[in-house]
Amino acid sequence: MNYDVLVDGRSLRVEIEKRDRVWACKVDGREYEVDAALTAREVMSLLVNGKQYETKREHSLSGDLHLVIGSERFAIEVRDPRSLRSRRSGGAADHGPQKLLAPMPGKVVRILVAEGAEVEKGQGVIVVEAMKMQNEIKSPKKGVVRTIATAEGATVNAGDPLVVIE
Repeated sequence: MNYDVLVDGRSLRVEIEKRDRVWACKVDGREYEVDAALTAREVMSLLVNGKQYETKREHSLSGDLHLVIGSERFAIEVRDPRSLRSRRSGGAADHGPQKLLAPMPGKVVRILVAEGAEVEKGQGVIVVEAMKMQNEIKSPKKGVVRTIATAEGATVNAGDPLVVIE
């Protein structure tokens, strides 16, 4: 199986093949032997070339995926080129204005961009605090911030428009 993986914005090509009791993994040409066991929901114990790691998968309320290994946290995006969802989303969000909606009720604690600013795909745009956790809402595409529909300190409900990016 082949995957394109973004780790903190860095693109990696990952090839995985099941062999007997272990996985043969190749990451950008480097080979690893991996034995994996799911130890709890979202927690996996990995033995990579004889070295042990515990990983925890986290999903943010804004839909982002993070992998925690020890004390380090990485933003992860996995693309399976065979996946229908990956192929469909290939360019649909790149055309026309895109509204960023509040994913949950909360309080806007920071606006990270100004109207008229150019943003990159994945760049933080606004921070919403919910249940004492701050969630950075990221741009779904490269574009220009046309409208900021809220203000710092404002209370928002799930689905409220926050920003429009064209």
